[in-house]
Amino acid sequence: MATPGANLTGAALGLAAMAAYATHDAAIKVLGAGQSPFQVIFFIALLSMPAVAAIALARGGGSLRPRHPGWVAGRTAAGTAGVLGATLAFSALPLAQVYAILFSMPLLITLMAVPLLGERVGPHRWAAIVAGLVGVLIVLRPGQTPVSAGHWGALAAAVAGALSAVIARRLAGREATQVLVAWPIILNLIVAALALPWVYRPMSAPELGLAALIALFGLIGAALLVLAYRAGEAAVVAPMQYSQIGWAVLYGWLLFDETPDRPTALGLTVIVASGLYILWRESRGASATRPVTESDRAGDALPSPRPSPVARLLRR
Repeated sequence: MATPGANLTGAALGLAAMAAYATHDAAIKVLGAGQSPFQVIFFIALLSMPAVAAIALARGGGSLRPRHPGWVAGRTAAGTAGVLGATLAFSALPLAQVYAILFSMPLLITLMAVPLLGERVGPHRWAAIVAGLVGVLIVLRPGQTPVSAGHWGALAAAVAGALSAVIARRLAGREATQVLVAWPIILNLIVAALALPWVYRPMSAPELGLAALIALFGLIGAALLVLAYRAGEAAVVAPMQYSQIGWAVLYGWLLFDETPDRPTALGLTVIVASGLYILWRESRGASATRPVTESDRAGDALPSPRPSPVARLLRR
């Protein structure tokens, strides 16, 4: 168990990571306003490659041949689907609305852990899952407002991110870090490159610079989150994810003239409360299963609770 000082350090690093991710996502929204999601993904992933290769070499390199190819393939495919969905969502929807849907990930992780990991979910967590999914419906308002491609993208990103995290838990300590890092990047580049001839639009120097900035903030966020989980307990670090909503409101107001409407604020409150309730019960030992973020406490594992396009390339 981490000391109070270590937990404080972990929480501070987690907050810094979420600030980097929120900046990353706001920049995605700016760049995605004039570019196809495939083109955005291609250039961000491409610009991330040198740093990722340097990190892999610094950690000793190694073979990219997976020990569990089926699970690695499933996680890689889920990661690519999540990256595409999240990029589409950030490009099309207000930041706060995207986060409201993405914050359902801890609930979906708990739900998927039942069939995929054989974990048990008691009545308290089932109630929290149901409440959180109701919160998602409040945000989506089916029947009242049209569900757009951006909404479907955010939902796909949440589901894909949860699946990727559950598979990462299953593989924790059983696959090399470079395998989990490299294959999602490779598949993202392949998928985006195949689509690029049909969606490509010449990019200006400022747009390329913004793509590089997005890649940089993704790397910074990933590094800070790794340090946060090494310093503090998962149940302390994981809730820092929800600080992103503050950044979403700030960036939405400053850059995009956005303010969350009442249904979004209400749904977001329900989703966050549900996720925090699950983390609280698990942190006090009330659950017979492992915490939803506990798989990432191992030294070679990569933190998983937060979905973000390029960040996922590094963490899954």
